[in-house]
Amino acid sequence: MTAAAELVVARDAPIDTWFGVGGRASRLARPTTIDDLRRCLELDPRLRILGEGANLLVDDDGVDELVVPLTQGVFRSVEIDPLTGRVVAGAGASLQRLIIDTVESGLSGLESLAGIPATIGGAAVMNAGGVFGQLADHLVEVRVVDREGRERLIPRESITFGYRRSGLPPHIVIGAAFQLERAEREQLRARLKHIMQQKSGTQPLRERSAGCVFKNPTPAHPLESIPTSSDSGRVPAGLLIDRAGCKGMRVGGAIVSHVHANFIVADAGCTAGDIIALIGRVRSRVSERFGITLETEVVIWSKRGT
Repeated sequence: MTAAAELVVARDAPIDTWFGVGGRASRLARPTTIDDLRRCLELDPRLRILGEGANLLVDDDGVDELVVPLTQGVFRSVEIDPLTGRVVAGAGASLQRLIIDTVESGLSGLESLAGIPATIGGAAVMNAGGVFGQLADHLVEVRVVDREGRERLIPRESITFGYRRSGLPPHIVIGAAFQLERAEREQLRARLKHIMQQKSGTQPLRERSAGCVFKNPTPAHPLESIPTSSDSGRVPAGLLIDRAGCKGMRVGGAIVSHVHANFIVADAGCTAGDIIALIGRVRSRVSERFGITLETEVVIWSKRGT
């Protein structure tokens, strides 16, 4: 290990992801303060920010950029005001832990994101969400640091949120504030339980995966027997993958889940290369069957880009 102004930089360090596969970081640093983060930017302005690794796949060759997990110190801070409903959380705070804490505080809004594994920073960058709601619904503002180390506050109305996007990169999210509503605690608990029961019955939550692999596409023309959302015009990627005959498809240790076709699970001996190859096969099969090119929702880190 080497040190740079009190900041410890580990060499050839593992990158923790929910897939549990993939390469290593040439360098990795764990800042606990904003000043630490600025030191990281001085070392490598192109650094990569890591949260829980829930929506991430790292290629087997790893990455050369400095990897910076925002999971310690000030980045995990949480402030909940049950009287006003204002909630402020650091980028490294667990979304699921925050959901439980706000429910127990009698505050409604975030429980619609139950079952989505993410830190607050990652959830903000991708506008995490699902059929029950999205993070942007109750967001007030986001605190960021730009690649020159300058800190600023961005109000909700200045953020171009959309489906699985925010327009926040290349800024680094360091925190976010939400405005929630007062509600009966028992009702919130019941809603949280209902959402989790629905997800546990339709998603492989106990297996090694990274959530949905592909974004739900918007077809140029209606597809026979494939329902389209009346609000967004999108169709479920999982249904397209299923109808294309991909459930159970395998490459090495990577398998398209039998429970939900938009999940790829890592079996014994799986490598990141297996998952990447399987993503390519699924995309090709869906393109051949429906003429739609699926876009990945899971983020892939590679020395070749992304």
